Amino acid sequence: MLVALLIGLGVWQLQRRAEKLRLIAQVERNIAAAPVPAPAIAGPADAYRRVAVRGRFRHGSETWVKAVTERGEGFWLITPLVGARTVLINRGFVTSLSALPGESRGGASAGGAAAIDRPAGEVVIAGLLRLTEPGGGFLRANDPARDRWFSRDVAAIARAKQLGAVAPYFIDAPAGGRGNPVGGLTVVAFRNNHLIYALTWFGLAALTAYAMFRLVRLRR
Repeated sequence: MLVALLIGLGVWQLQRRAEKLRLIAQVERNIAAAPVPAPAIAGPADAYRRVAVRGRFRHGSETWVKAVTERGEGFWLITPLVGARTVLINRGFVTSLSALPGESRGGASAGGAAAIDRPAGEVVIAGLLRLTEPGGGFLRANDPARDRWFSRDVAAIARAKQLGAVAPYFIDAPAGGRGNPVGGLTVVAFRNNHLIYALTWFGLAALTAYAMFRLVRLRR
């Protein structure tokens, strides 16, 4: 019974590996494709798809989400873009805290002044579609009442900022410009250790079967 269970766990990990490989292949196709108009809705198959959207930034409703990137610790600057529909745009990464509301700093001290670029007028954003990140970060829940954010939770941000109906995803803006925020820092990486896990379960199954065989022989 135990051997069968261990073998079943190994087979399950092989199935998970196949699913992960299909997901990686889908994301690679999405990234390589030309931008398409931003959809009204999106599902897992749309993750990291290149999309384009037109509208005007609503800078008065910005959200600062704590982040760690290759540039160190800082914040993602999330701004609604109002056009045919309202879409949250992750405009990029900001390291300085000087432009943040006091509550959003989470008790950290402000750094040097940073010039935040806030374009006026209509703009076109061609970036990567990202699925919402509900709840918060690792061991840190979002606190909308205090305007403290650890994940890009689209629905929660829309409620907190009273944005009304918004697209159920956000868009990572591409690199561009010389100042803050810094776009184009999207990291596309997927852990795929399922083959190692599968071999571990199969190895345990083989060892268990051998131990049982030896035990039976000793009893005889």
